[in-house]
Amino acid sequence: MSRKYFGTDGVRGPYGGPVINEEFAARLAHAAAIWSRGADGGGAVKGFIGRDTRGSGGALEAAVARGLRAGGAEPISLGVLPTPAVARAVRESDARLGVVITASHNPAADNGIKFFGPSGVKLTDEQEATIESLLGAPIAVVENELVGAGGAVTGYIAAAQALLPAGALAGWRVVLDTANGATCRTSPVVLRGLGAEVIGIGDAPDGTNINAGVGSEHPEPLAEKVCVTGARLGIAHDGDGDRCVLCDERGDVLDGDEILTILATHALSLGRLVKNTLVVTVQSNLGVDAALTAAGGRVLRTSVGDRYVIERMLAEGATLGGESSGHIICADVSPTGDGLVAALKVIEVMLATGQPLSELRRVMKKFPQLTAALKVREKKPLESLPAVVAAIAALEAELGTQGRVLVRYSGTEAKLRLLVEGPTGEVVRDGLARIEAAVRAELTVQ
Repeated sequence: MSRKYFGTDGVRGPYGGPVINEEFAARLAHAAAIWSRGADGGGAVKGFIGRDTRGSGGALEAAVARGLRAGGAEPISLGVLPTPAVARAVRESDARLGVVITASHNPAADNGIKFFGPSGVKLTDEQEATIESLLGAPIAVVENELVGAGGAVTGYIAAAQALLPAGALAGWRVVLDTANGATCRTSPVVLRGLGAEVIGIGDAPDGTNINAGVGSEHPEPLAEKVCVTGARLGIAHDGDGDRCVLCDERGDVLDGDEILTILATHALSLGRLVKNTLVVTVQSNLGVDAALTAAGGRVLRTSVGDRYVIERMLAEGATLGGESSGHIICADVSPTGDGLVAALKVIEVMLATGQPLSELRRVMKKFPQLTAALKVREKKPLESLPAVVAAIAALEAELGTQGRVLVRYSGTEAKLRLLVEGPTGEVVRDGLARIEAAVRAELTVQ
């Protein structure tokens, strides 16, 4: 089933544009409520709503609430809190639907809407397509009194803090970048509650500065602060808190692939990696496969998007998976990607082994890899671009089993993403330049 509005992670775009506006938000929520009621045999359902710190969040929340109520659902506001906290709230309650108003790592001018179904799991492509098919349903005018619920934040904080022993981080100095986003109210509370000295950056949201030069997409300030303060660890989230990147005590940044490899190989050494399986996407570095194979595990790959990772994990019975971008899913703890849980799980490995992060990361040796994101005017089908197809085929033939090429359109932005991985940096640089030249010859790149 094709989808017009949903991308790899919900519906997203500039606030006030043709999609992300109050009228469409109400229609989308109305359609989601009808879908959710249908899945529940037609009975009334509860819909939890959470949001990040964007200035547009309040107006969109009110619109979503109107749509949910008109569709027969009871909207309940959870306020500003991380995406994984909304998923947890759905899982731990009798709610049938969770709605998060966020554009994740995008700038403040953007916003978006993503949904969680029963058990706090993201919707499938088919479910999203069904919701789109219901967008034309008439919306009745209803009274819209939005009820709030305050227990989601405290429950989330308590569950996260329980992952480590009391006082486990006494004597630790940690730099925490909360991206001026939803984790400002949660991650520092958890870390301080475990005894850590927390040095915060990106912790003063004003509605316009979410992800602005800080957060998981901009780890440079984190790395600098770790070096200046002599911290043992640096942690960065994105605006809605479902991503995590780390920085070791030397100021070197670890991406999602390295985090996943540390967690998976440690679990394998203890016989605790369920099915000996790690699930990643096609975007992940081949060094993940090499490390897991050497440790006696296996790697399964999916399309880009953490919900595809989750779907494969559920199908395989695996409990660990994620993306190189920093979405880390520890299914034994959370039904979706959780940046705070990922950081705590790595800290757990540091405590168990007595090793600093700079040593733990040595378990993975990355293959040379380069990426590019080209902003395009139109997303023409790749198969309709003969020069691009030929350039990809030629490079893949040259790389053989020593590398790979990945060319795909972003599911949330008007961008063509290129990735080339190979045996040497020179081979990778040359290959990426060839693919990019072919793209520029056949697409209008802005």
